[in-house]
Amino acid sequence: MRLKHKPWAAEYIQQHPDVIIPNPEDYKGKWNEVFGNDNPIHIEVGTGKGQFVLGMALQNPDINYIGIELFDSVIVCALEKIEAENKPSNLRLLKVDGAKLEEFFGKGDVDRVYLNFSDPWPKVRHAKRRLTHEGFLKIYENILVDNGEIHFKTDNRGLFEYSLVSMNEYGMALNYVSLDLHANMPEDNIMTEYEEKFSKLGQPIYRLECQYKTK
Repeated sequence: MRLKHKPWAAEYIQQHPDVIIPNPEDYKGKWNEVFGNDNPIHIEVGTGKGQFVLGMALQNPDINYIGIELFDSVIVCALEKIEAENKPSNLRLLKVDGAKLEEFFGKGDVDRVYLNFSDPWPKVRHAKRRLTHEGFLKIYENILVDNGEIHFKTDNRGLFEYSLVSMNEYGMALNYVSLDLHANMPEDNIMTEYEEKFSKLGQPIYRLECQYKTK
């Protein structure tokens, strides 16, 4: 994804610590203090411009959501969307690297992980960068509750097939697999910006739900 530089982004982020948490490592093991309740926490790794995580927060007020995004010029787009919806109290953003989630979340802090239209990193030598590589699956396992879930959507058939194999080999239960989500789309499906774009082009959207097994 080519990013358009926004020189004002860093300052804008600093002006909104109520949405983009400035020191997330301080809340490891105690995210209930941020939200003021003990509701389940769902995170989206690679939240992009925020359409999905915001839509989910508005649709499910009894679940807390955290969007994870590394790039200033992208996360400010999500911030602007959230401000336009009067900053839902069950939604926060973190400007951090998804590979470092264990620095910010302890075991059991998270109930579900969403991975939407992640970079496919198609070259074999880049496989470890894929968000469904076993290295990342281990990270998610270390912050999720027992039997925690991953929900994954992509338009990339190669990444989808890789993810199915990766999760199966990791020992996860595949609870739901769709090769064309929009052919029989669930009523509660919230689309990302990419999902809207690709579906309009007639490209199938692949989706899976998988779950860690208690060892």
